[in-house]
Amino acid sequence: MKVTLAYGETGLDVTLPDDNLMKILKMKAAAPIANPSNMLAEMLEKPVGTSPLSRLAAGKKTACIVICDITRPVPNKDLLPPILTCLEKSGISRQNITILIATGIHRPNLGDELLCLVGEDIANNYQVVNHHAKEKSEQTHLGKTRRGTDVFVDTTYINSELKITTGFIEPHLMAGFSGGRKLICPGISSLETVKVMHGPKILEHPNAREGIIEGNPFHEEALEIAKMAGVDFIVNVALDEKKRINGIFAGDLELAHEMGVSHVREFVGDFVEEPADVVITTSAGYPLDATFYQAIKGLTAALPAVKKSGTIVLASECREGLGGPEFSQLVRETTDMSVFMENIMKDDYFIVDQWQFEELAKVMRKADVMVVSSGIPKADCERMLPACVESVEQALALCFKKYGLNMTVAAIPKGPYILCQSRR
Repeated sequence: MKVTLAYGETGLDVTLPDDNLMKILKMKAAAPIANPSNMLAEMLEKPVGTSPLSRLAAGKKTACIVICDITRPVPNKDLLPPILTCLEKSGISRQNITILIATGIHRPNLGDELLCLVGEDIANNYQVVNHHAKEKSEQTHLGKTRRGTDVFVDTTYINSELKITTGFIEPHLMAGFSGGRKLICPGISSLETVKVMHGPKILEHPNAREGIIEGNPFHEEALEIAKMAGVDFIVNVALDEKKRINGIFAGDLELAHEMGVSHVREFVGDFVEEPADVVITTSAGYPLDATFYQAIKGLTAALPAVKKSGTIVLASECREGLGGPEFSQLVRETTDMSVFMENIMKDDYFIVDQWQFEELAKVMRKADVMVVSSGIPKADCERMLPACVESVEQALALCFKKYGLNMTVAAIPKGPYILCQSRR
């Protein structure tokens, strides 16, 4: 069977063996919203669990709107205009509105990326700035959480009188689902705070994974941090397979996000009757598969569908290579995952982006990993622990030798956008 995998901006056509293919996991159909900007404008006046945005904005002099960075396909060009119009009509002048890019600890978004994020008109007429997690002077200390995490959040946001966050909701490898509280932590929190949130004491918890909210320590900690920072209003969306908006959730930080999670859970969930020998997955195409760092989300998404000692084949363009310098160094220098895990458990050990490598370690504790990528340099392919192969078809040929002619195969063309489960 020919299947198109989400890969880069164009997709990757592959041929999967009909006799071995158990299932192709995908989203359920959900009708897109015909005019999301108009619907959002109405929802700003009739939000979930809070006052209309115009009323919240009345009498305020400054506002900050937090948006996701370039690694998230949030349709800001649909979301921002109704919000900005509402704020200006409510008396907040344009020069006192800041659009803050929630980079987390990612690099800043500049130039063409900025235009891609918000559009030329907004980029030229509003103050759009990046969060810089490593700049301590740009953060405000808000105290400690109940678990003892020191909370530092972007000062621009903290000093704004009206605080708004946007985003979209999808399964998330640590937080259960993205959106809501994640725009604050890790979105605009300091490295000092993020490294605790992404530390092994939280990430090794069995509930810190896709689809789990209740009892998830990452979710609980991020929500507490968001409440400490203050969030007056959120606008979150759900997207279909073509990245069209099929749900808008506006209003209270918790209630609107809970409503969005319920909606998303309904149409992104799919299952296999039993785990497969081989699972073909992706990182949902560009921009999420721009680096191997981000692409690991496609691997963790496939874990429920693969047998113990099975194989996950990841097709990810990785046009920017491995990722940031620290993560790239980990990939290039680690020869034994057990040694890496021993190191990160030590209180005096910390490397930026180690958490994503830890997620890779989780995957490799259960299954072998093969990577199909046109963007990872050959020298890095030769060093990294996951095996690099030329094509999905080559990976399958190698797997036939390992598991035999009756091996079972499942495919997840949209990778982390699917909440995968096994019935056994």
